[in-house]
Amino acid sequence: MRHFVFGILLWALLPAAGCNRQPYMTADRFANGFLIVLTGIEGRGRLNEEICRGLDAGGVDWAIKLEDWTVPLGPLYNLRAELSNRTTAESIARRVELYHWDYPNRPVVLVGHSGGAALAAWVVESLSPGHNVDGVIMLAPSLSPGYMLDWVLGRSRRGVVSFHSSGDWMMLGVGTTISGTMDGYHSSSAGRRGFDVPSDSVRAELYDKLFQIPWDENMAESGHAGGHLSSGAAGFVSEYVAPLIAAEHWNQDILGRILHRRDTETATSVPATQSSYPQTSAETHPQTSPVPVTTPSVRE
Repeated sequence: MRHFVFGILLWALLPAAGCNRQPYMTADRFANGFLIVLTGIEGRGRLNEEICRGLDAGGVDWAIKLEDWTVPLGPLYNLRAELSNRTTAESIARRVELYHWDYPNRPVVLVGHSGGAALAAWVVESLSPGHNVDGVIMLAPSLSPGYMLDWVLGRSRRGVVSFHSSGDWMMLGVGTTISGTMDGYHSSSAGRRGFDVPSDSVRAELYDKLFQIPWDENMAESGHAGGHLSSGAAGFVSEYVAPLIAAEHWNQDILGRILHRRDTETATSVPATQSSYPQTSAETHPQTSPVPVTTPSVRE
């Protein structure tokens, strides 16, 4: 069993030899939209290349850039080098702004896996005034549950979708309790238990744009078995993530249709309720991210 687990890890982390490094970066695709996939702390490898393949297989015809934000000092360094990581996020934010200038009115969505989900949040926080994104999708985010998403939600037109799994206990439970989350807390991550949602009425409307999706057994049919590595499986991304890119906006009904797609094959609609995405109670964590009083305007 130990050798089997090691083999799976090795397969996920090693780069695929001889492949086109950025096969989804063509002029035609850039004219449709820009999707940035941010790797985990391991850097580019088969796991995050699977995410890109899943997006393409799911019908996403935008430019898809696999962004390896890591440095060759190892995963642990990439996990805890918050100052350096935020500087890198600022650089990526400038590239988003350049895309806005070159392709006005075209959508931009960020997809981050594990540590890449934190980078996605920090990219949005680093955008200059007047620049926003259409949405942020987090797969197994390695952020503390109390991380404040106010700024990210305020500058994402569709909002934030976060997939989490209680079965991700090794990487985002034991692992981040010992080594820390990307934002420096020694606790289970939001990718395991979800983000805490503030209870005050002032921020309630803003957090209506946070959609938290727990793992369920139906996802195993598409390759996501509930663990950390399978949260980036191409089949899962194709069936659950790609449809989010195609949707013009996100709400409970749209999320419900995607999650219960097999049930809706023989029905015209399936009502989605707030209970579909259980929220956890708020915790107080000091953060460096600014908290907007109102939702900033969105550049479309």
